[in-house]
Amino acid sequence: MQNRRLQILIEAAILAAAAMVLDLLPSIQLAAGISVSFAMVPVFIVALRWGWQAGIFSGFLWGVLQIVTGDATILHPIQALVEYLLAFAMVGVAGFFASIIQEQLEQQRKKAVLVTVGIAIFVASFARYFWHFVAGYYFWGSYAPEGMSAIWYSFVVNGTTMILTFILCAIVLIALVSVSPRLIENKRRS
Repeated sequence: MQNRRLQILIEAAILAAAAMVLDLLPSIQLAAGISVSFAMVPVFIVALRWGWQAGIFSGFLWGVLQIVTGDATILHPIQALVEYLLAFAMVGVAGFFASIIQEQLEQQRKKAVLVTVGIAIFVASFARYFWHFVAGYYFWGSYAPEGMSAIWYSFVVNGTTMILTFILCAIVLIALVSVSPRLIENKRRS
């Protein structure tokens, strides 16, 4: 049991670092504030393999790495807490679907696994970008174009980013899982 916990922590940390590395790669810049990346994929793998606790831990570590490496844009300590620690941790809520996915894998229901993975990615993407929306309204709203409300600005920027990032991450992870379901398989679950 102790070895299993250690394995989970090590995988969560390594994949948080992998997410950080992917996040440092050039992302697709569509407009001011709207960029699309598949950097969440490693945290999704942890969450879908080991569950929400490991996923949230991995996402939280990724957020800490953003701050520690200076890759974070911090306007206020509360904004840093919301956008980097809380929002990044929310990627791990994909792990709420881990037991369903593990059961589907055991039953060799490949199509059901892929659908559930897509749903998990959407839920986690929405959870993450909800917090970016909140921070966008409170801390970034002053950057809205003249005549546009802060709430609408945050909704458009973060909503567009969320949908496009969800689509990209879903394509990447579903492709990976369809080729190698073992990537998210957890044979030692209890």
